[in-house]
Amino acid sequence: MRDINPSASPLRPPGTAAQPFSPFWFTVEPQDTLAVRGAPALLNCSAHSDAATPARVEWKKDGTFMSLVSDERRRVLPDGSLLITQVVHSKHNKPDEGTYQCVATIENLGSISSRTARLSVAGMPRFTSQPAPASVRLGDSQVMPCEVNPDLVPFTRWERDRQALEPGARLVQLPGGALLLSNASEADAGLYRCLVENVGPAKASDEALLQILPEERKLEFLMQPVATTKVVGASVLLPCVVTGYPAPYVRWMVGLRALVLVFSLLLESEPLALLNNGGSLQINNLTEEDAGVYTCMADNGNATVEAQAQLTVQVPPQFAKRPANIYAHESMDIVFECEVTGSPAPTVKWVKNGDAVIPSDYFKIIKEHNLQVLGLVKSDEGFYQCLAENDAGNIQSSAQLIILEHDVPLPPFPPPSLTPNTTDHVTPGSGGVASAAGPTPSAPRDVVASLVSTRFIKLTWRPPAEPHGDELTYSVFYSQEGISRERVVNTSRPGEMQVTIQSLMPDTKYRFRVVAHNSNGQGESSAALRVATQAEVQVPGPAPNLQAVSNTPSSVSLSWDTPLTGNGEILTYKLYYTDKSLGSEQDVDIGGLSYTMTGLKKYTEYSFRVVAYNKHGPGVSTEDVTVRTLSDVPSAPPQNLTLEVQNSKSIMVRWQPPPPGAQNGDITGYKIRYRKGTRKSEAAETTGGTQLYQLIDGLERGTEYTFRVSAMTVNGTGPATEWTAAETFESDLDESRVPDIPSSLHVRPLVNSIVVSWTPPENQDIVVRGYTIGYGIGSPHAQTIKVDYKQRYYSIENLDPSSHYVITLKAFNNVGEGIPVYESAITRPQSVPDPTPMLPPVGVQASVLSHDTIKVTWADNSLPKNQKITDTRYYTVRWKTNIPANTKMKTANTTSLSYMVTGLKPNTLYEFSVMVTKGRRTSTWSMTAQGTTFETIPSSSPKDVTVVSKESKPRTIIVNWQPPSEANGKITGYIIYYSTDVNAEVHDWVIEPVVGNRLTHQIQDLTLDTTYYFKIQARNSKGMGPMSEAVQFRTPKSNCLVYPILLIPASKSSNGSHKYKGNSKDLKPPDLWIHHERLELKPMDKSPEPNPVMTDTPIPRTSQDITPADGGLESSAHLQQRRNSYRGHESEDSMSTLAGRRGMRPKMMMPFDAQPPQPVISAHPIHSLDNHHHHYHMGSLAPATRSYLYHQGSGQHPRPHACATPLSHLDRVDSTESVRNTPSSEPLPPATASSQASCPSELLADPEGSYHGSSTTEEEPSYASNLPPHRPAHPHPHAHPLKSFAVPAIPATSHATYESPALPSTPLLAQTGPPSHPHVVKTASIGTLGRTRTPMPVTVPNAPDVPETSKMLEDVDSSYEPDELTEEMAHLEGLMKDLNAITTAP
Repeated sequence: MRDINPSASPLRPPGTAAQPFSPFWFTVEPQDTLAVRGAPALLNCSAHSDAATPARVEWKKDGTFMSLVSDERRRVLPDGSLLITQVVHSKHNKPDEGTYQCVATIENLGSISSRTARLSVAGMPRFTSQPAPASVRLGDSQVMPCEVNPDLVPFTRWERDRQALEPGARLVQLPGGALLLSNASEADAGLYRCLVENVGPAKASDEALLQILPEERKLEFLMQPVATTKVVGASVLLPCVVTGYPAPYVRWMVGLRALVLVFSLLLESEPLALLNNGGSLQINNLTEEDAGVYTCMADNGNATVEAQAQLTVQVPPQFAKRPANIYAHESMDIVFECEVTGSPAPTVKWVKNGDAVIPSDYFKIIKEHNLQVLGLVKSDEGFYQCLAENDAGNIQSSAQLIILEHDVPLPPFPPPSLTPNTTDHVTPGSGGVASAAGPTPSAPRDVVASLVSTRFIKLTWRPPAEPHGDELTYSVFYSQEGISRERVVNTSRPGEMQVTIQSLMPDTKYRFRVVAHNSNGQGESSAALRVATQAEVQVPGPAPNLQAVSNTPSSVSLSWDTPLTGNGEILTYKLYYTDKSLGSEQDVDIGGLSYTMTGLKKYTEYSFRVVAYNKHGPGVSTEDVTVRTLSDVPSAPPQNLTLEVQNSKSIMVRWQPPPPGAQNGDITGYKIRYRKGTRKSEAAETTGGTQLYQLIDGLERGTEYTFRVSAMTVNGTGPATEWTAAETFESDLDESRVPDIPSSLHVRPLVNSIVVSWTPPENQDIVVRGYTIGYGIGSPHAQTIKVDYKQRYYSIENLDPSSHYVITLKAFNNVGEGIPVYESAITRPQSVPDPTPMLPPVGVQASVLSHDTIKVTWADNSLPKNQKITDTRYYTVRWKTNIPANTKMKTANTTSLSYMVTGLKPNTLYEFSVMVTKGRRTSTWSMTAQGTTFETIPSSSPKDVTVVSKESKPRTIIVNWQPPSEANGKITGYIIYYSTDVNAEVHDWVIEPVVGNRLTHQIQDLTLDTTYYFKIQARNSKGMGPMSEAVQFRTPKSNCLVYPILLIPASKSSNGSHKYKGNSKDLKPPDLWIHHERLELKPMDKSPEPNPVMTDTPIPRTSQDITPADGGLESSAHLQQRRNSYRGHESEDSMSTLAGRRGMRPKMMMPFDAQPPQPVISAHPIHSLDNHHHHYHMGSLAPATRSYLYHQGSGQHPRPHACATPLSHLDRVDSTESVRNTPSSEPLPPATASSQASCPSELLADPEGSYHGSSTTEEEPSYASNLPPHRPAHPHPHAHPLKSFAVPAIPATSHATYESPALPSTPLLAQTGPPSHPHVVKTASIGTLGRTRTPMPVTVPNAPDVPETSKMLEDVDSSYEPDELTEEMAHLEGLMKDLNAITTAP
């Protein structure tokens, strides 16, 4: 365990003083830096500590520690700073760009991490827009575009006719790099270009010619303000460039408040400044109050245009309260406090010794950002850091936790602070000064749980038998069963002998023990008391399938189903519904499973939930279902209709929307009807849904017009306002004199503001350019504000409460100010603001449901204990994954305490956090929870599949590939499919399994000069993915001479099953043994097929290729280790041979012979199955791949007669059969010629001469699992009894049980004990993968032990005609001569 303080060693004598806190903090932290390629870059970092050894400073880049030992470009300076001597940066190699963080560590004490800093490298200059030829009229404005990379804007400058331009009153370089030219003159004509310098070679844009033209034209924007986000303290330029003649007058407003601006030649001279003759707005040293919607309005007397933009001001995180150093004892609870401010609201994380603190039952986030640690243990000691981050920056503050031994008292007062920003405190608890000597109390007696509930337990006890003092205090230590972390609760006063433990979990076991304290210290502990809390009352579960549908604008129909867990009879249902615009929840009792709610508001969002009641009370609520009632036509007219006469031909109509409750839907537009005088004929104009004004022009001079406005929704037009009249001017307005006095002035005082409203002068023949508002305490001349002439009200902010203000209002134009009108008001007294901030959700948990779905749940401490939501709050869930690193956050809103996040990537780690919003109040983001989605089958095939020939081995190829792009989990294996026919069915391709950690595989013994096709399929724990596209490869030609060994008839598989490497189920029993030492051919059988098929047979190369099948076989445990997760056996070099690949059955094998080198193989007939002594037992099935024939003689050992398929290592059987007979107590004699057994063809061959076998069992699934059902075996009526010879059974010296599914040995079976029936022949058919046959037990009569010759003659006499047997033997003799001639040929 790291970071354990040596001063807390148990060797310290009792009663010593507490270890002091260790001063440890950063004096300098890295800052965001813009570096230039090829130049040096420095990231500063320095840590302070009083330790004997200085702190070791290391650096992280993008969250990973940097290795700088052999780095010549980057090194850590003695003070801890990181120096990059030459920044490297190119299109495909950006090793220096990223996020850096320094970590300071003091051995045996702990680590702290700095804030993160971004190192950006200025890229190559790229012009996204360049100057273009333009014409501008005298006195007008023009923008010459030039946009470069945002990080290179500070290195940009302008030239005219190749001469540098100095910024000034008329020439301003905008934030994007463009040049703004105002009040154009003839001297401004010329060739303009912009240049990027000081970041490598200078780069210039195209040159563009600017021409000066004189003429009159309408108002239009050349550049409008755009939404901008800036950090507090920065400067911002909101461009507003308007062209037109006469030259326009530009004014700015923020919200509904007009700005009083100063025209400035220099950008930094004023906090608010107008540039370029009153156009663009420059704001320096931004504050949080500067945020808002800014409106640029331009007016030249003939027309008015306006544009808006949102200015967002971000505030970096700041600490309102930093975490404090803490002393505590084990088992105590502590809280590290951390309060932060910032905009947007910062996200807070906690780190211990550099590692993230994951919230759990014992590490909890409370009161927004405070970290609570419950039931301290020694490993909790170390440095804790509160890290706060938002889009504007990040900060950190650390505190140290020291856990003292129980014999060390907590310090009575806090020691001096370590830093100006860090405080120290002692956790209240078992403090006090311990005496140097004296006995401590014995254990408290008779600890019992006097009251047990679902979430609390009350404990009582009696005093210790030996208290050794009068005023005893007690501590109760408790922990959940199976968890070592203990918590402690102390009695509230001396002598009290009962404690109630709160906040327990229902139906959970806990351990309790009590310890007494006297003046000498802590005494002995009582024995542990185990108590389980009670289970919760069985109330109904939630009603499933709650649905809500709006039928009309004022009704909603609801239905639901009976709860799946009713826990008794459902008595009633309670339907809760909430008008989300108001937030108050109401309910109604319902007896059935449906209800229609009427009398609802039109086009209003409602939420519904249902709770079932049984005899125990209310059950679990359903999730909220939200539905909006249908829309309707508006039920009220627009509000505040006003008419403003612009001139002799136009009138501006303005209005406000209908009240929200009367809109009854989304307003799609407004209809303005107007008429001249009292005429009945009307004209109409229509506006868009958000436009609240319309200029009606083309009117007659000196004529009265009446107007009314109505609102429209998709359902139709609502009621109209009353007719309102206005008269156009006889002539256009006069500006030869100042305006008259405003006709009225009204004030409405609030606590810190006064709302002023007025009406214009009665004489509207005089131009009014605006209004001047003066105000102050006792005098109106303290402050002055100018507003636009269209404005009719203004809110004077930042006033003192309970103060007497005098307000004056004057209209002004270009001649001067008119006569003022006066008013006074007293602001209201100060009221207490709402002290309750929104708390972030707590206990966020991510429950993984599937490969693409995670359910996020949380709790809300601002709700009641039942977590019932009764207001209009909603929650925002955000999530992201760090793969890839630049993934954006995704968000979703919900009104419940859980959310199902779908559409995620499989096998991917996601991070979730939640925030709550209620009205305009929003909490900070909660602590994060993490969850990794489940795996699913690969959704893409292995890629980059290549096939190459192995050097010097033309019949061997090597297949290489790469894992799938979308593995969706850990790849556990691959399957290689290959075939010479690319169009063959999938089940006809040969397959080879490969383990999952391999990306290459060799395949041997392919046919030369042959085209093969290869496909690969990947597998993970969930299943198989798609196959890759077929890759073609042709094996090379060879000049080698191939000698044929043996041509034997073979029956080809008629089934289309997969061909596994080494699968013995594709083989018939061999017809001949060839002894490998003497190459002596032993006749076994002649082929019954009329048209033999020629085939070649692989032969083992060494004796190690075949495992002896005697009693010295590997034990079952050793065999188990050699199993493979795939069917079949794969050697360590992942090589395979061609055995069994072509669907042929080899007819000649070379088993390894463990016996003396002269085995004699002979055949003797078995009594005909027509004999009355033989009968079938049809009900017995033996799902094995080998057959046994047991003969038992009287008074002698059982003699094994194996009817088996001898296979080489190339043809290993993949089976799960086991031999489970009782082992014999005595060893068996060696097999001799007299103990050989032959297998009747009826037991091994079907009428067509092909063999059938089962390839799978229930215990072991295989890739070829779709097998036909078993069919019963039956004897062929015309088959000769003597059809093949069997292999001599090798005597078993030990009797092991074989259970390996892939025995790497020749499957010669040893007898493992006497059979359950003395005359049973157990058989198992051997054949192709897809065909099965039910083996039959056959009863055979006893045969006495006689010499081989007499036994043969006896059997022949009893079962066969002599001529027939002679003919068979002659045929075999001729076959052996042919074989000897082939093998001995030079």
